[in-house]
Amino acid sequence: MHKVLIVDDELFVRKGLINLMDWASLQFEICGEAENGQQALEMIEQLEPDLVIVDIRMPVLDGLELIRQVKAEAEHQPLFVILSGYPDFSYAQQAFRYNVADYILKPVDEQELKATLKKLSGTLNQKRLLSITPEKPLVETVVESLLQTEPGEPVMEQIARTFELPRASSYAYVILEVQDQQPQGEEGYLSALRSALQQQLRQEDKPLLLHVRTYSQYGLIVPQLWLSEQGEADREDYARLRQALQRESGQPVALFVGRTVGELQQISSSGASAEESLNYRFSEQADGVFLADELLQMPLYYFDVDEELHSKLIYTIESNRQTDYTEATDAIFQAFRERHFAPGAVTNTVRRCMIAVINIIRQLEGDENDLRSLQELLNWQTKYRNLGQLREVFLQFIGEAAAYMAYKRGEKGENNIEKVKKYIDGHFRENIYLKGIAADFYMNPVYLGQLFRKQYGMYFNEYLLSLRIEEAKRLLRQTKKKMYEIAELVGFQNADYFATQFEKLENMTPTDYRNKMIGKN
Repeated sequence: MHKVLIVDDELFVRKGLINLMDWASLQFEICGEAENGQQALEMIEQLEPDLVIVDIRMPVLDGLELIRQVKAEAEHQPLFVILSGYPDFSYAQQAFRYNVADYILKPVDEQELKATLKKLSGTLNQKRLLSITPEKPLVETVVESLLQTEPGEPVMEQIARTFELPRASSYAYVILEVQDQQPQGEEGYLSALRSALQQQLRQEDKPLLLHVRTYSQYGLIVPQLWLSEQGEADREDYARLRQALQRESGQPVALFVGRTVGELQQISSSGASAEESLNYRFSEQADGVFLADELLQMPLYYFDVDEELHSKLIYTIESNRQTDYTEATDAIFQAFRERHFAPGAVTNTVRRCMIAVINIIRQLEGDENDLRSLQELLNWQTKYRNLGQLREVFLQFIGEAAAYMAYKRGEKGENNIEKVKKYIDGHFRENIYLKGIAADFYMNPVYLGQLFRKQYGMYFNEYLLSLRIEEAKRLLRQTKKKMYEIAELVGFQNADYFATQFEKLENMTPTDYRNKMIGKN
């Protein structure tokens, strides 16, 4: 990170500037604030900032005089950016005589400042790179600079000499991910990985272009000649490297390998493709090696899993059958792999299943927080980084949820369906429907419908219709009520619809049936 000192006599300007930018994303960090030039002069000597952003007019010592004194007398020479509320050209002329990096007018435009910081980050990186030696390799600076820019030839010569890199080799950027199932940032594996890499690449006691990316992710710039005598590493070469890393770290490791580039100067392209390949972490890669050359040709899937798979899973959870909900889960995870679900799509599918389960539990007047595995699955992205790990915690959640639902219903298995049937038998004359009955019995309507058909061999609507038609037949035989009255008495809202359904089931109209029963031709 490059250190920044903010100098302005107005507090709200300093704080506003600090909050305006995501400084870390641009490789900068705020090291201090000063309210006038004299205070800044002392802080420059103490803090040695890489960049000073200074207001042009301040009490005690103004910005231009601060820059003049630093340029003339100070041992440490930071870059300067001037902020000014005065568009007078004479100020700018004087500022550029002192070789300031930029002159920005207030109010500060975020995009203008961001562009300036990007440019200055490159300048500072180049400056650092020219100072590297084998004794002081500045690995983080080198790697980050190579991934963001294409340094000039003098810098490349210095890097190659410091790290003893073969200039003739092709290169690849590799993301090493330690999948240790620990919360983000809990463990550090840099030392173990470096040791394994130095041994596997036959570069003992030499500095490697290895840096920490984030949490349990590390980045490596590697010459292909170090991996393969043929100068072009293949899947087997990376698989051997992965095995060595796993032995040394004692944890599962996945490799996301960027596209090979012809020379070190082009490594930023390989880095970008390695970054893209992270989106394929849930694809089918049994050996834990994800090659951008293969993966980036295949489109990612950004939508939820199919409704049929989702509904089947929820049904099997409600039925509390371990074999069935395990099979339903495996079908969903197979879709993740084969259709190359993007991480966001996997997250949405998991969240959708959790919401469905939680809604059912609440309908049962239960509390989802009673599930010990709930929080673990809610926060799965902070710990679980491959499909095998996610499947394990997902199955733990749905298994616990299935047992909890069965407990809340006060039943084991499917006995409650008999109560539903008795309810239908007693209320078929009313305006009842599957969704309403499911809510009354704290059941999912899809689950209830499938369970009813499995138990009684017909769909809910078929059974309800058969009851109504049988009652209509009794009324036709035993009473002289009109058709619309009978329709209403057996639960139909419309006499024509009643007649249509009667004929469909009995192959004759209600009138024909009545005539037949009383002996009329």
